[in-house]
Amino acid sequence: MKRIGIIYGGREFSIGQEGFDQMKSEVEAAHRDGRSIWIRVNYGEGRPQAAEILVGPGIPIALLPIPDEPPTAADQADDSADGHLAQTSETSD
Repeated sequence: MKRIGIIYGGREFSIGQEGFDQMKSEVEAAHRDGRSIWIRVNYGEGRPQAAEILVGPGIPIALLPIPDEPPTAADQADDSADGHLAQTSETSD
């Protein structure tokens, strides 16, 4: 995955050509160290514009990995089945 969706301040942004795990680690490090960082993102549809958002302690942000290809019906069925199995094993303990 080379695209990350971001929800920040109730708006949707995206980052291209960035690894999800790397971005997650950078955000976690900023929160852990009590510091803020600026992240360059894209904003808008069609012809996105560059923007920067401030990330740090007390600033809510959601990172969403965007797959290279949309999920197929079979992928969604597998995800649904896995979730059902996880619920079953949790309730049986």
